[in-house]
Amino acid sequence: MIFNRFVVRAALNSRVGTRSAFTSRKPDTANPNWLAVGLAFASSAFIWGLLFKQHSTYLHEYKVRNGLDE
Repeated sequence: MIFNRFVVRAALNSRVGTRSAFTSRKPDTANPNWLAVGLAFASSAFIWGLLFKQHSTYLHEYKVRNGLDE
């Protein structure tokens, strides 16, 4: 019985102490977070750059292995 009391108390305390993942206010679309926008675009451009560089390296290696490189 004593153990059940502790479990129930812990469950009630954990529910009271948590916050909801949903917020009641809408995001402000008139004033975007420019730092986050810049980081998103910069990281995307960086990853695309690495992808193109890796593709050209693989393409060059393929041509060398198959004797297609001049």
